[in-house]
Amino acid sequence: MEITSKEKKLLGINGLGRIGKLTLWYHLQSRYFDGVVINVGREVGKGLEDIMQTISTDSTYGSLDHFLFGFTGKKCEISIVDAENGLLDFGGFPVKILRKERIPRNIGWVKEGVRIVVDCTGRFLDPTIPSDDPKGSLRGHLEAGAQKVIASAPFKIKDKSHKDSGQSPTLIYGINHLNFQPHQHHVVSAASCTTTGLAHMMKPLLEDQETMRILTASMSTVHSATNTQSVLDAVPTAGTSDLRKNRSVLDNIILSSTGAGKTLEMVLPQIANIGFMADSVRIPTSTVSLISLNITFNSRVDTFGEPVISGGYINNLYRKASQGSQIGLLHFSDKQNVSSDIMGFPAAVVIEGHETHTRTGFLPIPASLLQSMGVNEARDINLPVTHAKIFGWYDNEYGSYVRCLGKLTEHIEATTR
Repeated sequence: MEITSKEKKLLGINGLGRIGKLTLWYHLQSRYFDGVVINVGREVGKGLEDIMQTISTDSTYGSLDHFLFGFTGKKCEISIVDAENGLLDFGGFPVKILRKERIPRNIGWVKEGVRIVVDCTGRFLDPTIPSDDPKGSLRGHLEAGAQKVIASAPFKIKDKSHKDSGQSPTLIYGINHLNFQPHQHHVVSAASCTTTGLAHMMKPLLEDQETMRILTASMSTVHSATNTQSVLDAVPTAGTSDLRKNRSVLDNIILSSTGAGKTLEMVLPQIANIGFMADSVRIPTSTVSLISLNITFNSRVDTFGEPVISGGYINNLYRKASQGSQIGLLHFSDKQNVSSDIMGFPAAVVIEGHETHTRTGFLPIPASLLQSMGVNEARDINLPVTHAKIFGWYDNEYGSYVRCLGKLTEHIEATTR
């Protein structure tokens, strides 16, 4: 079995953490690519057998066999084809493990025949850092032979004076992935899990004539634990500003921050005119998170004096989106769900329609104020304002984020040929 070939579509994955491993799982199922080359950058355990076990088992999603075939009893036969060169076979799908280089420019993607690389390390997130930086950079993958690099996290640009030239966009599949320009964009970000779910919640609202008139918006994500948190209480490193991240993830509900609101502006530019507040509450679960979205609309009433925007109106928007432009990405549910129901569910976001609520109030504007603004024959008016609360589930690991990342990767490969 030969993995390198000019005729084959090969995907490179840098890093074998949560997103790296689950990205491999996605492509083992999708089979869009002909093979995957994973750069681990170091030896793992006592050999390739330990890497095989790491890949084929998961405490959250179960075994790779169950992931691929359900509970049919069928197995994904895994074997070592070439131990020296790190070549494995996963049920006829070649996977090569690289274990030497940790700096992207030294990985040698061109030698492996890899054109598209997904960097899942979380270490290289600044697209402005040059490829020859001694600590490594995203652009180093390009020097190593890759044509396109996708960061599986939001960009973090250290030099705040750097102005976005449009060369390194943030793309979310189903939202703005069609903005990808193969001749212009070589390093892109796939945003975050929370921004992915949030963007799909906002899209139908921004496209409707009634709900697009947003006055204020905010969200809180009740978010599962991640590997950036401490298992047990730990002493903060020098310069740490948020001491809560060093508290035990097992025993606490932890207030945290999120950049989802700011990143949202990059994929839905209309948000910049609204302003968006966002925060995160970390909880002791392994995956599946919940967005609590609060929006206030400049509303109106119908001829009977009833508010146009209601919970039913908003739910109907989501139903239509789930059957139309966002089919397979946004799912509307009338059920009363709990988080475990959403684990692995293949959607960017699942709207919990049972809990969509609205309330309309009236803002009194006296005639004197209108007259001071130059309105003739003004009289007192009551301006309707509707506040809505909407909930959206998302599997922040596989079902929502990795699946959208995988589809974005396939789109970028297809348009780069």
